[in-house]
Amino acid sequence: MAAPKCAGTLRDLQLALQLKIEELRQRDALIDELELELDTKDDLIRQLQIELDRHRNVSQHAATSTETANTAPDEPQRTKRQAISAEPTALDPSKLTDVTLTSYCKSKDELIQRALMGNDFMKHLEHGQILTIMDCMYPTSLVKSCCVIQEGDDGSTVYVLEEGTVEVTKQGKKLCTIGPGKVFGELAILYNCTRTATVTALTDIKLWAIDRQIFQTIMMRTGLIKHSQYTDFLRSVPSFQSLPEDILSKMADVLEETHYGDGDYIIRQGATGDTFFIISEGQVKVSQQNLANEDQVMEKTLSKGEWFGEQALQGEDVRTASVTAVGDVTCLVIDRDLTSVLVSFILDVFFTFLCRLQVEADFFSSVSLSDFNIICTLGVGGFSRVELVHLRNETNRSFALKVLKKCHVLDTSQQHHILSERRIMLEAHSPFIIRLYRTFKDSKYLYMLLEACLGGELWTLLRERGSFDDSTTRFYTGCVIEAFAFLHSRGIIYRDLKPENIILDHRGYAKLVDFGFAKKVGLGKKTWTFCGTPEYVAPEIILNKGHDSSADCWSLGILIFELLSGSPPFSDSDPMKTYNIILRGIDMVEFPKKITKSAANLIKRLCRLDNPSERLGNQKNGVKDIQKHKWFEGFNWEGLRQGTIDSPYTPTVKGPLDNSNFDFFPEDTDDPPPDEDSGWDLDF
Repeated sequence: MAAPKCAGTLRDLQLALQLKIEELRQRDALIDELELELDTKDDLIRQLQIELDRHRNVSQHAATSTETANTAPDEPQRTKRQAISAEPTALDPSKLTDVTLTSYCKSKDELIQRALMGNDFMKHLEHGQILTIMDCMYPTSLVKSCCVIQEGDDGSTVYVLEEGTVEVTKQGKKLCTIGPGKVFGELAILYNCTRTATVTALTDIKLWAIDRQIFQTIMMRTGLIKHSQYTDFLRSVPSFQSLPEDILSKMADVLEETHYGDGDYIIRQGATGDTFFIISEGQVKVSQQNLANEDQVMEKTLSKGEWFGEQALQGEDVRTASVTAVGDVTCLVIDRDLTSVLVSFILDVFFTFLCRLQVEADFFSSVSLSDFNIICTLGVGGFSRVELVHLRNETNRSFALKVLKKCHVLDTSQQHHILSERRIMLEAHSPFIIRLYRTFKDSKYLYMLLEACLGGELWTLLRERGSFDDSTTRFYTGCVIEAFAFLHSRGIIYRDLKPENIILDHRGYAKLVDFGFAKKVGLGKKTWTFCGTPEYVAPEIILNKGHDSSADCWSLGILIFELLSGSPPFSDSDPMKTYNIILRGIDMVEFPKKITKSAANLIKRLCRLDNPSERLGNQKNGVKDIQKHKWFEGFNWEGLRQGTIDSPYTPTVKGPLDNSNFDFFPEDTDDPPPDEDSGWDLDF
């Protein structure tokens, strides 16, 4: 009698399953219908925004500056953002381990430690770094009414208040009062900046301070020592001894520390696993039993520097022995998926030079600066000015001439960046990167003769439309990804991605411009200079952990978010607050409904917070993994490379001298002093 009952039960389950499937199908259909309705409303909002921006632009062109001031206060005006760059660090990474740090005795260690660990920025540092920073802080005292920080001054010091009270004011207005156990002035340890507020002692005060140079030394040294230790550990494993240095370096980036207490099972015999362990601190006991009679057949102890679970990396899932902790144990852990990704992380390291470029090079080597006429200004940046020019005897061909004041380059310590920009751009022969043909110099200026792209900035188009739909964003993002593919395969990182640095040619195709922060770091190597635009800076740059091409992957995620929504996910008028919001991570951001699930998934995978090496685009296949993401499904990559697909927007360009797609900029009347032949520009 049992068989019919089982059959009936099975039929009941099948019926229930069919009903549940139908219920889910109806729910999905409803969701699709609501999403379609939402998309329709988004389109309507977008069209109304376009109309509003069009009327606003007409008004702005016709109005005077006083009329512009009458713009409704609740209508946000998109303004261009200035990038920030720290002065190049004078620290030599190879000598950091030999640097002796000075420590100072403190009577209130706990108060200082709590202050640092409670600070929105400092709390993201490692515990060991916090302790070292605290140890190196030096004492200073001020009497009542003394100024600790003056608004407008340059700053390089961060303070912890141990005793007394201070008042914070901005433009003469009181902002707050700070008591003992608080940190202030922390933006100054990231890069050279102007103090944004005044801090005055309300009582006699006692402070503990640390300067930017010491902070950078601590951050770089701890990161380098740890990375070096991890690399040495990996090099000691037989399976990894034949791997090239850049692969070992990448693997060291993804090692994670795990901690175990006495007697904890790290691995159980017979269980499945794909994780490999290297002992960093402590000892473990390895034991193996005969499963048939439960007799123990083997037991041994492993110590610091030894490893276990190596077979898991070779595809053997079932554990053949048990491993338990003897006392407190710390292990460095890596799983098989990451290993297989990184071991095959091989990039093209050769530059591509085409014969046709030789003819072009011969032509430009014969022209001089005096052969060009200036038509107008196309753009003004934080460090340069770009003019539209043409050859005096050839008006049917125009160029963009980037002009930099030598005195400004020297004042901001950007010599290295400028020379790096020149080297990288002369070798960057990609249809998605603005071409640099040659450079000039005189006693006051440096000049870079560039390809003229007269379709305007992507920033301007975004300002006019408010935001883009998925298809439009995909196209412009695709252009950036192709540029990144070229750069990253050559060990070059860009570091200043934003709509302001993307320009359109006459077809509407996008190209990267402004390589002032680009740097050739090599494959598997890192750099430490703080640079970029605050809203786009990656967490590892803020925390001074050292960064590589994964920082570009982060900024790509931010760009996609901004193009789809109209504003970046992390933003505040105070750069320090922007950095603190970034350090909370992308998962703390509420995505607008107009960003689809697949786009949100891509953004989150590009903006991985904890482990930059796991970001999409920084793994085995580089940017190919981004191109294969679901959001790009059906996108014609080959058509983009060949220039055969239509761009979502084709600018109106009436000729080689048409500057109508750019904003108006007044003439630069400043006459800088000549450079006193310091010799730094010999290679320009």
